[in-house]
Amino acid sequence: MALKTTLEKLEAVQAAIANAELAQSYGTGEHTHANANLEVLYRRERELLKQYRVEQGIGGPTRNIGTPRRSY
Repeated sequence: MALKTTLEKLEAVQAAIANAELAQSYGTGEHTHANANLEVLYRRERELLKQYRVEQGIGGPTRNIGTPRRSY
């Protein structure tokens, strides 16, 4: 079994979020079924987005290249 990339994991979490948002719970009477906890999915999405951005070199901490000098 091949390991999934961060992007593949992120896409899977986002698909699960979309499905859960469409039908969070359903059923009749005393028989109901609840889909995944959206807060857990949102938290996982944030973690994966953060990891993906680090891997891609985007959205990381800014670096101070130098201090601009003023000419008086």
